[in-house]
Amino acid sequence: MTILPAIDLKDGKCVRLRQGRADEVTVYGDDPAEQARDWREQGGRELHVVDLDGAFAGEPRHAATIRRIIEAFGGPVEVGGGLRDPDSLRAVVEAGAARAIIGSAALEDPAFLSEAVELYGDKIAVGIDARDGFVQTRGWVETTKVLATDLAKAVMAAGVKTIIYTDTATDGMLKGPNLTQMAAICDAAPGCAITASGGVSSPYDIANLKALERPNLRAAIVGKALYDGRTTLKEMNVAAL
Repeated sequence: MTILPAIDLKDGKCVRLRQGRADEVTVYGDDPAEQARDWREQGGRELHVVDLDGAFAGEPRHAATIRRIIEAFGGPVEVGGGLRDPDSLRAVVEAGAARAIIGSAALEDPAFLSEAVELYGDKIAVGIDARDGFVQTRGWVETTKVLATDLAKAVMAAGVKTIIYTDTATDGMLKGPNLTQMAAICDAAPGCAITASGGVSSPYDIANLKALERPNLRAAIVGKALYDGRTTLKEMNVAAL
């Protein structure tokens, strides 16, 4: 399993939100590129970046910062947040992102998703954010009546090879991932590599994810627990072996 430290961008800074709430933000640094360099030095093999301002606004807001992050990290970086049109997608890919993460548009504009996969292939990932099993969109502001498992099946059918699944109820809560829902997502999209996000905060959580014995559960994203010093990237990497 691969551990991806997270960098969430808001107002040009590294932040973490509690359950995705824009009004519950903690700032962890003023230099995202320096943070990316630090994660690489600590043993980060891949990096997860989200433009939170872009997610809420519906269009990317940190293009220059993201480019600097990618250059500073020097390894594979996946980027999401507000990628809902061809120009935004192209900009992220041309900036050097290993994967561009389509979120809300995967549900709201299936034709756009299909075109993106046709153009960029494995560079397209889909971020499925859900609460109580139902997909949330627009920066987690809107909860739909669509089951996350149904969306996972649909994006797999569209040719997507990577899904980042975030359980928004556990995100930033440091209480562990939603294992039942994670297993369900893996089973719904066996042809996709699944990344777990939300609540992953200790080596114990990594052990629990591995115990699901889902061969397509490829990676886990860790944010707040690293920034708060509750664990280290080295400890998480060891647990993921």
